[in-house]
Amino acid sequence: MILSPAIRENAVVRLEPLVEAHREELRPIAAEPGLWTLTSLRGDGDHFDAWFNLMLANTNAGSQISHLVRRQADGAAVGHSAWLTITPEHKRLEIGWTWYGSEARGTAINPAAKHILLGEAFGAGAERVELKTHHLNLRSQAAMTKMGATREGTLRRHLLCWTGEWRDTVFFSVLREEWPGVKAGLEARFA
Repeated sequence: MILSPAIRENAVVRLEPLVEAHREELRPIAAEPGLWTLTSLRGDGDHFDAWFNLMLANTNAGSQISHLVRRQADGAAVGHSAWLTITPEHKRLEIGWTWYGSEARGTAINPAAKHILLGEAFGAGAERVELKTHHLNLRSQAAMTKMGATREGTLRRHLLCWTGEWRDTVFFSVLREEWPGVKAGLEARFA
């Protein structure tokens, strides 16, 4: 299973490997109130540069591949998503650090981006793609369920968040044999 940074796109979104030039495009989107409330790390305001630097460092180290998500219709940057915990020996990885500005939420953006990320992962030989979220992030859980991912369970008191509160982490996954059904569902949502 080999994944490498590359521009990937469909009719709805363009995923660009994260580079320094994306910093100022993402900064105003990351500043939206409430965006980081249920995350383990904070990435707004004075915390944005540290978050962005971490995403770049992890991408450069090969432990993740971060993407700026760009809307094809107008070329606007609308958010971020990444392949994380890339584990070739077990043919698995995670899709995470996904967030979008308010104008992109509830649109075809997320299904179109997930279509690319999942398709490329399974095309590269993945057997399992994991997704996880905060137990209070009901919007994210609903999106994963609607996508067709399987809810696997909850790890209690899994992460200490930047707010000082504990996060129970809800795990979802898509397995290789489930991908055709998930793919069809995603395509129907952004067609």
